[in-house]
Amino acid sequence: MERTKKVKQAGKFGAGYGRKVREGFVSVESRQRKKQVCPFCKSLKARRKSAGIWKCKKCGKKFASGAYYLAR
Repeated sequence: MERTKKVKQAGKFGAGYGRKVREGFVSVESRQRKKQVCPFCKSLKARRKSAGIWKCKKCGKKFASGAYYLAR
């Protein structure tokens, strides 16, 4: 599936969903896919496994927090 630079991850939806919905999707998804700061070891190694489930690759802890990104 080809995506353009302008719409980023929202390119998979096409025009049918509207601009504001796709912009909101891009803002949430781009932040949730980044590595987050682990609340236990304070390193930038926590990754989202599923909605609300996170795992740190450094200390190995698996924990629950925000659905899309960790609160700082």
